[in-house]
Amino acid sequence: MIDIIRSEWTKLRSVRSTLWTLAATAAMMIGFGALLSFAVKENAEGPVDVQNALMTSLTGAMFASLSIAALGVLVISGEYRTGGIRTSLLAVPRRLHLLAGKAVVFTVTSLVVCTLAAAGALAAGLAITQPTGVTTGDLVRSAVGAGLYLTACGLFGLALGTLVRHTAGALVTAIALILVLPTVVTQLPGKWGRTVAEYFTTNAGQLIMTDGGGPSSLSPWGGFAVYLAWIAVAAVAAGVLLHRRDA
Repeated sequence: MIDIIRSEWTKLRSVRSTLWTLAATAAMMIGFGALLSFAVKENAEGPVDVQNALMTSLTGAMFASLSIAALGVLVISGEYRTGGIRTSLLAVPRRLHLLAGKAVVFTVTSLVVCTLAAAGALAAGLAITQPTGVTTGDLVRSAVGAGLYLTACGLFGLALGTLVRHTAGALVTAIALILVLPTVVTQLPGKWGRTVAEYFTTNAGQLIMTDGGGPSSLSPWGGFAVYLAWIAVAAVAAGVLLHRRDA
């Protein structure tokens, strides 16, 4: 596995789209967070609440989740597009080891970059809103939570890219499951509709960035566990198809 991980790291860092996508993720996190924090500060009649300031600073995560998911898709769909997947599978006949190596390299890279981007967004947003009573624990929890959430979105993209094997199709699927459908299901009527909405992909996953004080019945870690369950289902299906299908 060490050789596989080293090989996957070489692939990831040597492709220009990796740098540009990670840069776009950080830019959206910091840019949107600062912009909306400025709007909140301008419209506030008094001091900005701490929780409101933290959430506003991390608003860019909604857009950054799409860019990091796109990178997850490209980690494997790019090889299918160029035919490089055949060479990879010849070098690593155990296909699940190859997929695991990609997941490990992507997870570490994404977690570091996204956590730093979230910290930058919090620094910029809080410098603008200037709430009182912010603790170090609040900052660490929010930054790490955002990093975990975005990394999970990227792994979702990697699983979907392995399933679909076509960049455009996997990206459309990722956008639907991460951004579009979570909003649509919130309009479902009745108690069952609220339950479906709470447990649906990013509606549950994004709770890791909050303190659980919202209307959801899930705790932050409970919601993140639900999101990981969605990703695990996609990853298992991707692993089965990767093992059975021809390159």
